[in-house]
Amino acid sequence: MEKSSEKNTSAFTHLSILSQYVIPFGNYIFPIIIWSSYKDKSEFVNHHGKQALNFQLSLLLYTLVLALIAVPIFLTVFLQNLPIEAVFNDEDFFIRNFNLEDSIGLLSVGATAVLLFGFLKFVEFFLVIYASIKASNGELYKYPLTIPFIK
Repeated sequence: MEKSSEKNTSAFTHLSILSQYVIPFGNYIFPIIIWSSYKDKSEFVNHHGKQALNFQLSLLLYTLVLALIAVPIFLTVFLQNLPIEAVFNDEDFFIRNFNLEDSIGLLSVGATAVLLFGFLKFVEFFLVIYASIKASNGELYKYPLTIPFIK
């Protein structure tokens, strides 16, 4: 049976991920600080700290992959429809003949990547809350679709 302080520390490790909405990279900094401080003192806190960090690193990898899909697609479509005379002759840029018909397939893939990113962030919020509840109840929790970077 885990002590109350171990449960609270584990729950706080998961909840510290939400600091990303206030402090840039807080979702990595605070879980690392908490986990590294308590990993040798409690196996329960060690497990939850690893899970929280692995989940964040997995989400970072998924986000990078989605960005590597979406950004080049949107840049390609934009640059294909950019009037060259506006670039070379320093004219005003007007979107008059933006042709979506030739690029609808690419735009669909890019929009899907953006929607998947939004879905990832939405699911992340609720999974973090769920994991913290599990930790505060003294249960071990493993995030779904998490790559075990830290073993």
